[in-house]
Amino acid sequence: MAWDKDKLAALRDKYTEGQGGDFVDPAFRKVADQIFDASGTRMAPYAGVSTFLDAPLRELDPENPDFGDLQVGLIGVPMDLGVTNRPGARFGPRALRGIERIGPYNHVLTCAPTYDLRVADLGDVPFNSRYRLEGSLDDIERYYEKVFAAGVVPLSVGGDHSITHPIMKAIGREEPVGMVHIDAHCDTGGSFDHTKFHHGGPFRNAVLDGVLDPTRTVQIGIRGSAEYLWEFSFDSGMTVIHAEEVPKLGIAAVIEKALAVVGDGPTYISFDVDGIDPAFAPGTGTPEVGGLTTREVLAILHGLKGINVIGGDVVEVAPQYDTTTNTAQVGAQVLFEILSLMVYSPRFS
Repeated sequence: MAWDKDKLAALRDKYTEGQGGDFVDPAFRKVADQIFDASGTRMAPYAGVSTFLDAPLRELDPENPDFGDLQVGLIGVPMDLGVTNRPGARFGPRALRGIERIGPYNHVLTCAPTYDLRVADLGDVPFNSRYRLEGSLDDIERYYEKVFAAGVVPLSVGGDHSITHPIMKAIGREEPVGMVHIDAHCDTGGSFDHTKFHHGGPFRNAVLDGVLDPTRTVQIGIRGSAEYLWEFSFDSGMTVIHAEEVPKLGIAAVIEKALAVVGDGPTYISFDVDGIDPAFAPGTGTPEVGGLTTREVLAILHGLKGINVIGGDVVEVAPQYDTTTNTAQVGAQVLFEILSLMVYSPRFS
């Protein structure tokens, strides 16, 4: 198309006097109406109280919480007593809250989830003891029972991966859930060092408790030297896609397989940041080289649009092992993508 003075004049007439919130495209206009105030500005990303994805803060009485009409609750679970390697994921929620400029618009999924849903940061799960792992898992289960009973879908930030088992016990009690699980490790190991409660075994525990359906579970990005620990995944009927298979299959095939596995039933999305290669996200307790790229993970998540998301989590961000804050950035972005998927979940739409 040729460029001439008439086209320049038309663009000047259309855009020169516009303010920050002035948009012509109706889709962008809708987003801008949600985000910009009457004067054509919006909150600076570095201003205000830090919350997950800049969602409103909802302070609750933990004993008698009033969730109002919320659809989604963003919840911190700062507990890492179940780690087998490097500790520090207890600082994950604080690190993700401190990441600025995530969203508010998702250009791939075409939504602004913190505006399209009634969502708030509910703060952190209250723990009775910072020393007792089993007691902390009980605290998580009791808290999420209240969240789920109120009809609120939880989206959580750990903490180590042991937190997912008690969350699933709360939300899968009446009907076992399916799962899309992105991780370097299957986390279906058994008991060792005198306990079955650790971050290497939450999904074996969840299946045996009847709250996770292994035939509706797909685990993506699995790799590393712990393969011999994951026989339960295969024996129970989980679908395991190793990291080295992803480029061979292609992202489209991985998405197709994941959608076929989880079907249209209630599905939980669990993302362990060590599913990402440590070149992109070194701040985690058990890094494994040869992992997924950030672009691959985002593409897989985008392909899940329309599944029946009943909850999700981002775990194992240990920020002290990453001076760049890239790991927390990855975790916050994935949190945003899961929340964006909830906009299209049949549970809400």
